[in-house]
Amino acid sequence: MSMGRPSLYRMLCGAAAVAALLPGGAAAQENAAAYPSKVVTIIIPYPAGGPTDGDTRLYAQKLSEGLGKPFVIDYKAGAGSTIGTAYIAKAKPDGYILGSVTSGLSVNPALYSDLSFDTAKDIAGVSLMHRRSTMLLAHPAFPAKNWPEYVAYVKANPGKVNFGTSGAGGIYHMVGAWLHNEIGGKVTYVHYKGAGPAQLDAVAGRVDVVPSTVYNGLPMVKAGKLRIIAVLSNTRSPLLPDVKTVAEQGVTDFDYSGWGGIITTGGTPAPILNKLSSELAKIARMPDMLKRAAIDGTELVGSTPEAFQKLLVTEIARWKKVAVENSIKLEE
Repeated sequence: MSMGRPSLYRMLCGAAAVAALLPGGAAAQENAAAYPSKVVTIIIPYPAGGPTDGDTRLYAQKLSEGLGKPFVIDYKAGAGSTIGTAYIAKAKPDGYILGSVTSGLSVNPALYSDLSFDTAKDIAGVSLMHRRSTMLLAHPAFPAKNWPEYVAYVKANPGKVNFGTSGAGGIYHMVGAWLHNEIGGKVTYVHYKGAGPAQLDAVAGRVDVVPSTVYNGLPMVKAGKLRIIAVLSNTRSPLLPDVKTVAEQGVTDFDYSGWGGIITTGGTPAPILNKLSSELAKIARMPDMLKRAAIDGTELVGSTPEAFQKLLVTEIARWKKVAVENSIKLEE
């Protein structure tokens, strides 16, 4: 039986409507070609003036220059960054609300049982911007002088080592718990309101060891006020090429680097994600960016959305496991 023109017309219209609704369809491709057509806001879910601030401002400037529309910064801090993240998660999925976040994003699902969003589903990774190597530092009077000695000392003295963190449930608390789970050792965690105060107390000898980014801790090492036990990232830092990682010394699955990345709302069309990701990758290869990064040993990344999303999902699962196994909860 032949199909009449009205039926064929309705089918074609229906097909066009479906294509317009599909993220990878023709409509999404057209939207990506025009994107951005207005101001894009980058939410920083941390207080102004923090370490994420400078990085984000530089990337915002580069994105504005590369894509021809202003990328402006707005701050929505509070509740361990969950207020700003919730704002991003609930925004219209069109790429005009972005977020500049750190590795704390993947920790929060392990600590907050009442989040108003699902980090793995309502947040879309755009691109990992950078990684920064981390290390474990000790006061010069601490008995262990290297990683093998540290492992032996911790195991021989359960609970005796005071391990400074950036706060209960903070990233360095989680890193410490994961690390000591791997070696089968027990330490006592001493929580501070930030990594800076913890490091100062390590210098003063009030705590034995403390994690730090290589860049932040290196001045104290050069001044002889702290000693490096090992690098916690799975590759050596370009600023410390002769210092071994814990992965090289038996803890093969351990790898923690501080990172920063750009996210947006889950459900944002893939062509828009890819356009942003491609631009961020270009920025990561710019000579002035590479020169700046070399100063503090930062590794510029510029990942695909898929690679960043995979990292988020992997870390969310890991930190949930660490939190449960170590009964880690937020400070009251």
